[in-house]
Amino acid sequence: MLAMLGVDSIDALFEEIPQELINTELGAIPAGLTEMEVMRLMRERASRDEGAVCFLGAGCYDHHIPAAVWDLVGRGEFMTAYTPYQAEASQGTLQVIYEYQTMMAELTAMDVSNASVYDGGSGLAEAVLMAIRANRKTGSRKVLCAGSLHPLYRRAADAIVRNQQIELAELPFDATGTVPASALDRYRDGEVAALVIQQPSFFGSLEAVDELTDGAHERGMFVIAVVNPLSLGLLKPPGQWGEAGADVVCGDGQPLGIPMASGGPSFGFLCCRQEIVRQLPGRLIGRTVDVEGNEGFVLTLQAREQHIRRAKATSNICTNQGLLVTAATVHMSLLGYVGLSRVASHCHAQTVKLVEALTAIEGVTQRFAGPYFHEVVIDLPCTASSVMADLAVHGIIGGLDLGGYFDSLTHSLLVCATEKRTDGEIDHFADAMRRVLAERRT
Repeated sequence: MLAMLGVDSIDALFEEIPQELINTELGAIPAGLTEMEVMRLMRERASRDEGAVCFLGAGCYDHHIPAAVWDLVGRGEFMTAYTPYQAEASQGTLQVIYEYQTMMAELTAMDVSNASVYDGGSGLAEAVLMAIRANRKTGSRKVLCAGSLHPLYRRAADAIVRNQQIELAELPFDATGTVPASALDRYRDGEVAALVIQQPSFFGSLEAVDELTDGAHERGMFVIAVVNPLSLGLLKPPGQWGEAGADVVCGDGQPLGIPMASGGPSFGFLCCRQEIVRQLPGRLIGRTVDVEGNEGFVLTLQAREQHIRRAKATSNICTNQGLLVTAATVHMSLLGYVGLSRVASHCHAQTVKLVEALTAIEGVTQRFAGPYFHEVVIDLPCTASSVMADLAVHGIIGGLDLGGYFDSLTHSLLVCATEKRTDGEIDHFADAMRRVLAERRT
């Protein structure tokens, strides 16, 4: 192969890669496993989640998925469909993506949605890159992130953008678990390219999105909204935040018909204003008519490195999650806006009951006051990690130990209730928590 290409060695073949980016040490990678060993390992890991009542959220949620969703998505024409390079042979796939884009644009109140990205974290990275490219008048490569942003999203985005000399700076949250609009006062007009706001926040709290959006726009910043799509059945969509709305919207689509599956896979969504549509990574599907007036679907915009020169592409990691997007499209079609709103309302109602039941226990308090959607931080009289281990004995996944993400929150637990959590399960959780804490006091 090297002789045919006219190069002398593998190193010469890849000489365009800067030396500082080359890592030849792979000592951290373990030895390979056989197929049988891998399947045994995965079955063992999956079995750890079986039979437990789940109060864990933090970006991946235990929602009810109508049986029809995966019955339809599991059909061969959906399950085995490949990238729609040939529009004339891919009308079904193109229509599904078009319907998905339409629904996401309506749900977020934005002008345009792309065909999806890998997940919420990579979606945020793409949103940051979009804002840097589109907000040229500032010339800044600095982006502010609310301190209440999901820490894993922050890590994923930083891993992608830091080698492009983009700085992600943090706006600290206050005693309410949210970022006050006054935190923007220290920044001058044009100093920062964009502001990232998560609604609801990682802690489940509701940010003052109108004030933050207007404050950012007044200082020449683009606004990037990170949202839970299900919450938009109740909350104001980001396209309506403040006077002008968010500029880019991203998030994870897992709440829309995607099972938890022990942590994945899922898909990320990405929407924006029409004015910056050419900065969207991936592909856009459009609807048109042929010369005979028949409706058809086409690839309208493809700013991908596979279709144009790599240096001109908006992204080289923008493959869409076609099968999962199909599931989300079927899910949203079945529920409709009214159905999504009812599910969101039920989630909030069950979370209110959960908080009341847990904070009635001696030593358990709500960490952050203020409104929330379906996640809340509670403080415990001992470390959250130890309580989580004890709750597991009672068949309960009790939430997320925040000590692994924030040094000041080692006694804090992020709990979540979805529409699937019954009053009986909430009572069981509270009873188990009461027993666990009583045993630790004795």
